[in-house]
Amino acid sequence: MVSAEPLPPWRPLLRGGREREGRSPQSRWVQLATVAPDGTPRLRTLVFRGWAAASELDLLTDGRSAKVAELRHQPAVELGWLLPRARCQFRLRGRLLALPPEQEASERQRHWTGLTPEGRALWGWPAPGEPLQAGACFPAELAEEGPIPDCFRLLRIGLDQVELLELINHPHRRRLWCREDGWVERCLNP
Repeated sequence: MVSAEPLPPWRPLLRGGREREGRSPQSRWVQLATVAPDGTPRLRTLVFRGWAAASELDLLTDGRSAKVAELRHQPAVELGWLLPRARCQFRLRGRLLALPPEQEASERQRHWTGLTPEGRALWGWPAPGEPLQAGACFPAELAEEGPIPDCFRLLRIGLDQVELLELINHPHRRRLWCREDGWVERCLNP
């Protein structure tokens, strides 16, 4: 998707950090922090699925998981993106975006088609977090054909703030960018 928003200055830094990770699957893993309805924090790891716009990224989840209810209750999130080979950590703060129904359907279809049959299989498994039932079916693959499971959800996160902590030199380097300031870089104490 093409964005009218110019590329924020932290995006090339994130791309460079991910490139230094090489083929490691860790380069696509982000930790999503949400707030449960009882006010307690929750953290889980998801797979980065791409940029929807200059400062909007896509994640996929199972709609039966607790995070979906948590995001309905409180759409504000923070993502942690640790890139160990690059020795840096990105902290991305934003919110779940609501998409128009037609766009959401189109984007869900695009992501579904882009998954491998093994990747799609997760949405054919029993509901996450529920008690394991004897004989439960966990398919190894799901074909692209047929309807997309209702539980297949797109999480589009609009970013408002990005912080980078670089652990390369002494002292470490910490920088902050905020959307409301036009993504102007501010240096912080590490």
